[in-house]
Amino acid sequence: MKNTTKSLNPAYLEAVAQRINRCPYFTLISMELKSMDWGSSRVEVVVGERHLQPFGFVHGGVYSSLVDAAAFWAVHSQIDEDMGMTTVELKLNFLAPTSKGYLIAKGRSIKVGKALCLGEASIEDETGKLLAHGTSTMMILRDVKIKGSREFPPKFLD
Repeated sequence: MKNTTKSLNPAYLEAVAQRINRCPYFTLISMELKSMDWGSSRVEVVVGERHLQPFGFVHGGVYSSLVDAAAFWAVHSQIDEDMGMTTVELKLNFLAPTSKGYLIAKGRSIKVGKALCLGEASIEDETGKLLAHGTSTMMILRDVKIKGSREFPPKFLD
């Protein structure tokens, strides 16, 4: 399903980012898809009180959500337009706690197969300190699309 001969349409990328950033889960934890390109993505959270666990550090679920989202959108850039995905496995290493600032997740596609895909993401703070790293395995779903994507421009140019 990997399409190495076409270029991503910037208008599609903008439409996806706008839709994703308004979805209920992203707004719930103040997560934002900042960029997506061929095989890469960037997702950010500005840490607030709602992200903290009882000891005052960012909850591991926030790290998990960031790794999952960044890996997912990095891989999504490389699958065919008429397909969607869902995560089937997530593995994380929590490397350092934080309680304030920015969480910046950089996702990368590792492998796009016919049925399964593998992505990874690292989370850093605004100083570049590595906070977490993980991998995500995703299953390709045929004929599953982002809600409202019929209004999107084509995914690929050419």
